Amino acid sequence: MLERLNHFYPVRFTAFFVALAGLCVFLAIFVVSGTGGLWALLFAFLTVVGIHDLQQTHHAILRNYPIIGHIRFMLETIRPELRQYFLESETEAAPFSRAQRSLVYARAKGQSDKRPFGTQLDIKTVGYEWLTHSISPSHIEGSDFRVHIGGASCQQPYDISLFNVSAMSFGALSANAIMALNQGASMGGFAHDTGEGSISRYHRVHGGDLIWEIGSGYFGCRDANGHFSAEKFQENALSPQVKMIEIKLSQGAKPGHGGVLLGPKVTPEIAEARGVAVGEDCVSPNSHSSFSTPIELLQFVQKLRELSQGKPVGFKLCIGHPWEWFGIAKAMQETGILPDFIVVDGSEGGTGAAPLEFSDNMGTPLQEGLRLVHNTLLGLDLRQHIRLGASGKIVSAFDMVRVIALGADWCNSARGFMFALGCIQAQTCHTGNCPTGVTTQDPKRQVALVVPDKAQRVRNFHRNTLESLKELLEAAGLHKPSELSLRHVMRRISHSETRPLSVLYPTVPSGSLRHANTSEALQSLPLIFQDHWLSATASSFEPVTLH
Repeated sequence: MLERLNHFYPVRFTAFFVALAGLCVFLAIFVVSGTGGLWALLFAFLTVVGIHDLQQTHHAILRNYPIIGHIRFMLETIRPELRQYFLESETEAAPFSRAQRSLVYARAKGQSDKRPFGTQLDIKTVGYEWLTHSISPSHIEGSDFRVHIGGASCQQPYDISLFNVSAMSFGALSANAIMALNQGASMGGFAHDTGEGSISRYHRVHGGDLIWEIGSGYFGCRDANGHFSAEKFQENALSPQVKMIEIKLSQGAKPGHGGVLLGPKVTPEIAEARGVAVGEDCVSPNSHSSFSTPIELLQFVQKLRELSQGKPVGFKLCIGHPWEWFGIAKAMQETGILPDFIVVDGSEGGTGAAPLEFSDNMGTPLQEGLRLVHNTLLGLDLRQHIRLGASGKIVSAFDMVRVIALGADWCNSARGFMFALGCIQAQTCHTGNCPTGVTTQDPKRQVALVVPDKAQRVRNFHRNTLESLKELLEAAGLHKPSELSLRHVMRRISHSETRPLSVLYPTVPSGSLRHANTSEALQSLPLIFQDHWLSATASSFEPVTLH
């Protein structure tokens, strides 16, 4: 209902104005004729409710939709019975089910995330996964797991949390959402990725750790022609708040697709953050102008590391053509230049807006992409020098378990932290009509998102998710996340057969790719290496022709 009202701004306050008008009318009738007192009391009650809704700070829905917003919460109260018989189940709805969203809401609010009566999942469904447990559980003292990022060329390494805010730009998110995320990150000691929209004034208010993402538009470090500017890069990169620098090659939700923020949406604040002109179209090209080959990419990584005085520098990508990734890997081998980290984004990742075909049918899913990157680095004996992050529909501790077992060192979440802010998955992010003030630049809508309250929820979600991860590790008899392996996770592949992920995602032997220059040398490796490794080259993203 709220999603439909979303498009009609004045309707948001209609219930309150009707209640106020009704109170005035029936008070007048009561004074004149002595009748209508009960109606006056009813409208007085609704008016008081509306005033309270506008003043309270905990529910953005009620601040944006006084009185009528309570209908949503009433439906939430009776939803188990209502949905069981008439509407969707707990495990339906996309891209995130009600059960997934409810888990985030509970953890963000500090409420119980326990559930009675057993699982609602069909454990006979093909694709169902579980973590195997130990008869002898372990004990872990704390849940503040950290990963050390910084290779031999890094002078300012960073110990990142195992769970962080993934890339979301100011402009896609509201100012209040950015401030709440960053304050929550500051309170909880985890990192906040800026997204390619660069570092806005709102990222700086609370001083939370930042991962500065640099996309093809070079926002925050561009010259008048849209090319990379070393001087402007240093202005941001040398800020103590910036802990890591991430070059965005592609994102999972729309890999290989650029974007345009139309001139009327380029406000002075967005222009200030991105280094563009107010009111003019802001273009994100679909490729970088600072490099055109794998070797040039790594030289750009080294350049940013030197300009930032040795901060960790890496890149984010969604795996596309395998030979392009293999070309980057071969460039590492040939040049000796290594990124400090790589973030693998899955095609199931989210975005404010993307063509349907890109969201549904472009890019490699996270599990396959992450395993390919992990295996490639293993095969080159480089895995121990490069840290791997993972992003793409990660909201629960088990989501983290799965990707860590597949090779990730840490995890990022975007939509999970949006839910912690109060997002209700209205899916109107691209319209500017977000009902909770998360993804809108409308100041009257975003004021409903109260920063201190939502920052605490962001912190709670982070802390409680890591606490759940600790409990899962203990139940599996493990002592730290890095002990997770594919043999700990099982998947149903038919109604009568299951396999550990170690069988479904074989591990490439360490060093097996260092001298794999013939098809015979690749015979024992997964088919993707046999098909594409020899056609990859460090000097070009184009494959070579094999005879």
